[in-house]
Amino acid sequence: MGYSQDVDEDTTAKAYGRELPISPKKAREVCRALRRQPLDVAKGLLEEVMAKRRAIPYGRHNKEVAHQVGVGPGGYPVKVAQHILRLLESAEENAEYKGLDTENMVIQHISAYSGRPVKSYRARAFGRSSPWMKEMTNVEVILREVE
Repeated sequence: MGYSQDVDEDTTAKAYGRELPISPKKAREVCRALRRQPLDVAKGLLEEVMAKRRAIPYGRHNKEVAHQVGVGPGGYPVKVAQHILRLLESAEENAEYKGLDTENMVIQHISAYSGRPVKSYRARAFGRSSPWMKEMTNVEVILREVE
């Protein structure tokens, strides 16, 4: 799998999370909230989401979703925030390894895609079972150094 954008390798750092056990819908909303943010601001936002102090606005998948204070329809996707924070830290370490200034990094591109479903079974009444597909998500991050 490649990245969806061609970038200048001298000023960017990349990371790709494959088959993460998170919801693709919630991951898309978190990525939309983080796009074009400075790296330290984005990491702070994710930490506040994990502490349930700040909500992520849901723009697309917001039917029957509770309204949060100052946001409108939204939520606190803690599991998604943990995985994406780990991915941002990985991209930051890749930038540090390349010799880029990690204080001046901006999220140039972040997106989430559905991964392959993992088939499982859920127990039902009277000794029966039903198929149950576990969702997986692929997330890609590209950080860019700005002056």
